[in-house]
Amino acid sequence: MTTPLVEMKNIRISFGGVHAVDDVSVDLHPGEVVGLLGHNGAGKSTLIKILSGAYGMDSGEIWINGEKAEIENPRDARALNIETIYQTLALADNLDAASNLFLGRELVTPFGLVDDDAMEAECRKIMGKLNPNFAKFNEPVSALSGGQRQSVAIARAVYFDARILIMDEPTAALGPHETQMVSELIQQLKAQGIGIFLISHDIHDVLELCDRASVMKNGKLVGTVDVKDVTDDDLLGMIILGKKPEGVNVQD
Repeated sequence: MTTPLVEMKNIRISFGGVHAVDDVSVDLHPGEVVGLLGHNGAGKSTLIKILSGAYGMDSGEIWINGEKAEIENPRDARALNIETIYQTLALADNLDAASNLFLGRELVTPFGLVDDDAMEAECRKIMGKLNPNFAKFNEPVSALSGGQRQSVAIARAVYFDARILIMDEPTAALGPHETQMVSELIQQLKAQGIGIFLISHDIHDVLELCDRASVMKNGKLVGTVDVKDVTDDDLLGMIILGKKPEGVNVQD
């Protein structure tokens, strides 16, 4: 096996005496999608916010590319090529795709002015690879469909060298066509060796998009399974009952 992109070992965090994440270990390899499943309050989002630098863990270790990492804030995470695409996408609705791609990291001319032409050229280049059908470069992102907005958010992460991508409910509120578009984007990212943690409530999303699934319940890890080995009923049993499927290799 390759060295994991990410190893989160024995992670713990409590809020007001409640163990939101209790001794959880997960890992992620290059070109792999690992789904994080569980009810609201299971701890999956909290776990990922520790990786993204939004929360500081009480105990545990994070290893990136085989080296122990200290992630105390989002800047630390970004320096380790970890990018997060939240469900809200964090896009500026009134700006076009290129302005969103470079938001806060604008390209400038030698005179210190924002270089709109250079930013649009770079945006067209990255979109040409990710979503060749994308054409609305001069419209505000508020005019884009859900799938197109998702592709702008993904392009921003990839352009700035994300190797580890956290995607929060990437197909929520998308129709079948848009969901297919996001699925194709994820396949492209995998082919580039990018590792993806995909947070989802949707078992079918996980079965279709992920290589492995890590299921959490009440802050603990029920287990991690290869998606090809399990059915939706197996995953449901893990989510609702905290029950490991029989006859399946389950990582603790």
